[in-house]
Amino acid sequence: MGISIWQLLIVLGIVILLFGTKKLRHIGTDLGGAIRGFKKSMGDDESPQDKADDSLEEQEKTTAQESGAEKKTEEKTHS
Repeated sequence: MGISIWQLLIVLGIVILLFGTKKLRHIGTDLGGAIRGFKKSMGDDESPQDKADDSLEEQEKTTAQESGAEKKTEEKTHS
């Protein structure tokens, strides 16, 4: 014995009468934002320490590339 479509429609009608359509729209928007935030946080599998290690590695690569470009510039000026 389940819930029929008529029972769902009656409950929906009562909810609309109690809250109004504008309030329900705001509730839906807030609920959607909360779900999106939850999914985003669940998708971030890396811990903050792993992210810090990754950013440190990127900085080291950038520094190495910049120093390599400076060496090439110095070689051109000395030639």
